[in-house]
Amino acid sequence: MSAMIRCGAAVLLGLIGTRPLTAQTIAITNATVYPVSGPKLDGATVLIRDGRIAAVGRVVSIPAQARRIDGTGKVVTPGLVHVQGALGLGVGRALAEETDEEYTAIGGTTDGEHEGDVSAAFNVLAAIDPNAVAIPVARMGGVTSALTMPTSGLIAGQAVLIHLTGQHSADMVLLTPAAMVADLGDGSRSAGGGSRAGALARLRALFADAAILRRRRADYDQNRIGQLSAPADQLEALYPVLDGRLPLYVNANRQSDIENALALAADFRLRLILRGGAEAWRVAGQIARAGAPVVLDTRDNIPSFDGLQARSDNAALLREAGVTVILAGQDPGGQMNLRFEAGHAVRNGLKWDDALAAITVAPARAFGLADRLGTLEPGKVADIVVWSGDPFEFSTAAELVFIDGAEMSLKSRMTELRDRYKTLPPSY
Repeated sequence: MSAMIRCGAAVLLGLIGTRPLTAQTIAITNATVYPVSGPKLDGATVLIRDGRIAAVGRVVSIPAQARRIDGTGKVVTPGLVHVQGALGLGVGRALAEETDEEYTAIGGTTDGEHEGDVSAAFNVLAAIDPNAVAIPVARMGGVTSALTMPTSGLIAGQAVLIHLTGQHSADMVLLTPAAMVADLGDGSRSAGGGSRAGALARLRALFADAAILRRRRADYDQNRIGQLSAPADQLEALYPVLDGRLPLYVNANRQSDIENALALAADFRLRLILRGGAEAWRVAGQIARAGAPVVLDTRDNIPSFDGLQARSDNAALLREAGVTVILAGQDPGGQMNLRFEAGHAVRNGLKWDDALAAITVAPARAFGLADRLGTLEPGKVADIVVWSGDPFEFSTAAELVFIDGAEMSLKSRMTELRDRYKTLPPSY
């Protein structure tokens, strides 16, 4: 076989290995099923047809041609939804193949940063690499969809919700834009002249000026109003936020920062989602009354100057107060460990069912996709994970992952390296 033919064959095999199987009729039978929309079902069946969930229950009519998967001893849940991070925006493929992961924490290696403190018109979609090595790793952790977001600035830009499958970034899109990302934490001080108060004042001015621009666009075009706080294109990008069609996704950890974010949302009638929330438990009642979901990293229990009152039972205290709790890891690659975030929250008082909701239906609902994702119900997109046991246990593994009803490969750069070096030659 010539070198050219061998090379072509290798490329073809590589594509076959990474491409999801064609969607088909599949029945996962006799499993312990957590629909999230209702109570646990023992000995139940989940029927998938044409990429959608066709039926869920203990008595389901299974078509003769369906592929049957015996779920005895297995646990079936919706695919997990991770809503914090820069998945797909990491280092280029060449460097990733050398380092075996995306170093999104290294400056100059990510596509999630846009120069300037106000980048409301910046959308990260075009920079998402569908071949990023972290995507199959996230799928191994049962994550089937994720929010990919810009990472710096008072207003960093527009986040995108993606499915973790597809040959092109456009194929992966679930919702774009999905949120406007902003920061009222320690990282925003430089945008306010070195002061949190200055950052808040500037953020308020941006929304006020956006409202003025929309009302007086003709006057602006004729230079009949004063200078605005940002260029017109950046202010125009805030219109969907002012209308409540696009959530403002605000990083805030201190009690005072959280209260400032709540006041901002109330004054401009914004749809607010908080993230970080280290001291959110201190103002749980206020957050609940405002109806703002809070995205937490449950392992964030070490005091810092951006949240001196961090504590491990934050999620449990917020949920008891009626707050919608969403769990997500903040560290690069945190998608893979999302289920352990939930397990950690359970260990510190959050109810098991609430923890599962916090990584499935709660994020889907907060970002406007609950009609498609987050529960196992007829008509929903067939994003489904079959686990070897309790998904929050370290010993459990995702054995099958379906996205849009198609079975995903659970191979990744990590598993390839493991298999390659599992048995070393005698010389070692």
